[in-house]
Formats: sequence, C-alpha cells, structure tokens
Amino acid sequence: MSTTAYLVEADGGSRGNPGPAGYGAVVMDARDRQVLAEAAEAIGVATNNVAEYKGLIAGLTSVLDLAGEGAAVEVRMDSKLVIEQMAGRWKIKNEGLRPLAIEAQALVRRLRVTGWTWIPRERNKHADRLANEAMDAAAKGLAWKAGGTTSGVSPTSGGASGGLGSPDSGGVSPGLGSRGSGGVSAGSGGDLLDRDAAPGETFATGRPADEQTDLLDLSAPSASLVTAQRTKGSGWGPATRVATSLLLLRHGETPLSAERRFSGLGDPELTPNGLAQAEAAARRLSAPPYRLDVVVSSPLKRARRTAEAVAGLAGLDVEVDDDLRETDFGAWEGHTFTEIQRRWPAELAAWLADPTAAPPQGESFTQVARRVEAARDRLLERYEGRTVLVVSHVTPIKTLLRLALMAPPEALYRMHLDLACLSLIDFYADGPAVVKSFNDISHLR
Repeated sequence: MSTTAYLVEADGGSRGNPGPAGYGAVVMDARDRQVLAEAAEAIGVATNNVAEYKGLIAGLTSVLDLAGEGAAVEVRMDSKLVIEQMAGRWKIKNEGLRPLAIEAQALVRRLRVTGWTWIPRERNKHADRLANEAMDAAAKGLAWKAGGTTSGVSPTSGGASGGLGSPDSGGVSPGLGSRGSGGVSAGSGGDLLDRDAAPGETFATGRPADEQTDLLDLSAPSASLVTAQRTKGSGWGPATRVATSLLLLRHGETPLSAERRFSGLGDPELTPNGLAQAEAAARRLSAPPYRLDVVVSSPLKRARRTAEAVAGLAGLDVEVDDDLRETDFGAWEGHTFTEIQRRWPAELAAWLADPTAAPPQGESFTQVARRVEAARDRLLERYEGRTVLVVSHVTPIKTLLRLALMAPPEALYRMHLDLACLSLIDFYADGPAVVKSFNDISHLR
C-alpha cells in the first residue's frame, strides 16, 4: 500500500452557475499539513463543476511541479461529483466536463493517487478561500497572487514564471511562485538556477515576467544586423555608433528541467522537446533580420546541442567558453527545491537571501558573476562591432542582463527566463550597454 506523501485540497465556484468563476487548490505535506503550494485563478464565465475540475487539475499539476513523477497523493474535495467521477464510480454524463476529466486523468497517471476523498465544505476552507480571492481580484480587474494579494493584470500570456525557482525553471521566489496565468505559490526554487523547467515560479514576484515586460522591448531584435545598427543607433545616441550585439539564448529542455530539479554542472542531454526548441530557435536566427557572426556556447551538453542546431543553419562553427557554464549547485545538484528545503533549510534560507552565499560544496552567484563578466569582456574585445550568439544557462544570462542594467546582485531574484528564450544586449564602446529584448519566446509559439 502506498504511503501518502502529499494532500491536495481543491475547490471551484461560480457566482451565477454559470457566472464569473474561479478555482483554488492547496498542496500540503501529508505528515504535518505544512502548506507547500497554493494555486488560484479566475477563469471567466463557467459553471461550478468546470471550476472544480480546474481546481483539481491545478492541484495535481502543483504536486508534479513539487515532487515529480510517481509522487503519492491523496485528493480531497467537497465536490461529490468530481470525486466520484475521478474514482471511477460515477459516469461522466456532461460532455462539457469530459475534456477536463481526461486532462485530470492524464495527470493522475503520472502520480500515485492513494485516495479520492469527499470532505464537507467546512473542511475545505483553504481551497474555497483561494477560489474566492481569485474571483474577487478578477472583479476588480486584478490578477490573483500568492498570499492573497493582487496585481494589475498583465497583457502578456501566462506560463511559468520564475524569479528564482529551481535551477532550470528560470526563477526562484522565497516561498512564492506563479504558474500559468493563474498563480501557484510554492516553496520551490527557480530561475536563478538552471532548473530547466518550468517555466516556473518566481521568487518574490507571482508572475513576474509579465508584470515587468512593459519596460522592455520584446520585439525582434533589430540590432542583430550590423548594417541596421550603423543607421539606427540606440535611440538617444548618435546614429553613427556601431554596437557589439550579444544575443543570449537559453538552452532547450532537459530531463532535469522537466522534473524541476537543480541542474548546474551535471550534464544531461536535451529531451526531444528540448531538441525541438533548439531547432525552432535555429530557424528564427537563420532568417532576417538576424545575421550571426559568431556562436559561442557553454561547455555543457544542453547548451552545446542548442548552439549546434543554430550554428548548423547559420553555417558557423561553435566556440566554447568555459566561463559561460551554469552555477555549480554542489550538494543540491539533481534535487528538487522541496528536497533541499527539507535537508538544508538553513543553507537554503541563506542562499535565497544573499548572493554571496553558496550551496554546500557549490558556487555563489557572486562567484559566477566574476567569471561571466570576464567572459563578456573577452567577447566584446574579440568581436567588436559584430553579432555574437551566446548559448548558456539561467544564471549566466541573468548575470549579463543584470550587469548591462547596472542592477544590484539581488536583481537576479527578480527575473524569469523560459527555456530556449532570447534576450539581446547592445554594447557601445563609447556609451552604455542597452538591453533591447528580454525572455523572447515567440519562436516557440
């Protein structure tokens, strides 16, 4: 008999049935009921049952994000219909619910569900509160955020976001995260790490990436053509200046990304999906307005395979710079954020609070910054006035962006990078660096 490790409590509601609807879900440790993740989202006009299924799906997804495949979980809801249908005791008669049930069943097959338990509404208050918070926020034109707060609705699409999260996810937020257009608050790490995944979570921001992109130019980098740079300049500067452009490409998905595990100097290959992401980036970068002069990669396989896909279409060789490798996460390599939180709570707290703190037997973000800055200086000196594609990882790319913006080290915790995303920095010999694009994944859509 499976030992239950996690509890999911989920709920959904509609103010009108159908009417404005939303869901809430909470994931807890089965041993002590410690809250590990929360999710909530307003879903527009829908019925109670649709919202309840959406809450279930969000809860199951959160468990996968936290613990990965095969995690043992008990599901508790006050919806008799959803519980009985998912347990196989009731037939699904409403065809409108069937696609949601199929989606939930697909998640169940990736977990070990030890029980489907109906509970009275008064015992499901946490999930019910989250659902109502999401609906209340939507009624004010706001988006739900972890902790019961709200923020202005962002114009960009949903998706994982991370400011810190687990390594390959793209972001980490101390105890906060966000998932999709709704919110997922989880004690999961993230984007400072190369946790290839997930498109993520965010350490301290909710769905941060899309809350800040109004300050960034997300259009295709026009400065990737040196001829265009000679005539356009950077906006305020003289039009005669020629920039050295660093196009920053994060590698594609790996098995550790998919499982949201810390991935530093470990050397996993790309998954089939990661290869497809690399090929999509290659197609984009081999067509106008891009004209690459140089491709430089981290020595790690996930970055090199991504770089080789681009270089193959561009007719270039791949140069390797060891200083563009990901952070060494030491003893945390291959672990999930939750595992680290339980085994190294004090060390994790220090790491999340101080860029000079390092994981056990690992490397601090301050140490990473020194070698990344040295790599940047070499590239700018060697390839002045040219367009260089740098294929690397979350921490080195965030570091290059932070340095270009003259932002403090703590800014790493406020950025999110998706897998296979593009960013662009133009460097001028007689002026400042200019960030022209950030976390652009339009080639993956």
